[in-house]
Amino acid sequence: MSTSGEHGYPDTGQTRTHLPGGDPYGGAPRRTPRSSSRSLITVVGVVVLLIAAIAFANRDNSTTPNTPAKGPNQPAAAPTAASGTTPVPTTENGIPTHFPHTQQGAESAAANYAVALGSAEMFNKAKRDSVLQTVMIPSRVKSSQTEMDEAYTSSFNQSLGLSTDGAAPAGSTFVSRTSPIGTKVTGPGDDTATVAVWCSGLLGLAGAKSTNPVTNSWFTITMKLQWAAGDWKIITHSQQEGPAPVPGDDKASSADDMSKTVEEYGGFTYAR
Repeated sequence: MSTSGEHGYPDTGQTRTHLPGGDPYGGAPRRTPRSSSRSLITVVGVVVLLIAAIAFANRDNSTTPNTPAKGPNQPAAAPTAASGTTPVPTTENGIPTHFPHTQQGAESAAANYAVALGSAEMFNKAKRDSVLQTVMIPSRVKSSQTEMDEAYTSSFNQSLGLSTDGAAPAGSTFVSRTSPIGTKVTGPGDDTATVAVWCSGLLGLAGAKSTNPVTNSWFTITMKLQWAAGDWKIITHSQQEGPAPVPGDDKASSADDMSKTVEEYGGFTYAR
């Protein structure tokens, strides 16, 4: 499988990032917005905000913000809703670790490991080895490092406009970020779990002279995890494209705005 133009870790089933030079949406026509539809949406949006404001003003303040009211009529959480579990307080090499030995813990681990595997650190040998040392099961660290070395080659970095060691050229900011949208356990077990993480990703160079501008992609990472040494660790992982939503009509930001945003906005610790 080709590595050029793929997001995150190439040659491992990763989704392909489409760069300028053709219709990135396969020639599918984009819908032209109608002014009447936008007016209706605006009116509906104002009504929704007004209702929300009234509800907020009349809410019951007898409970603390972190203690939801309980009662016989309280609806159960939907499968896709956040569990409310507090994120883990510990990190290794900047990556959240020591997740609970539960299904929710496995999902939280998979979400945070997806962020690490899709980060800019993966394009530098020393930083990549540190990431793999943290997220992989000990018996798979060395083989994973070898596999990634074969994927993240100097020529691959240069194809993205980076130096051989993954550094961005002067005046540019390299962006490689993965944001989990949701998680799903497809193979639960006591000491093993298979978790799929639906993600959105950013990849590219933000800079006035960049020929690889930052683009967005959607993909699903599937990880097989094992409970080892008091934490969930990855045995294997793979990636496939999508599911991807219909693209909107957002105006692309300038290179300067994108660089500033990436530098000013930090990431999150994800908990199921």
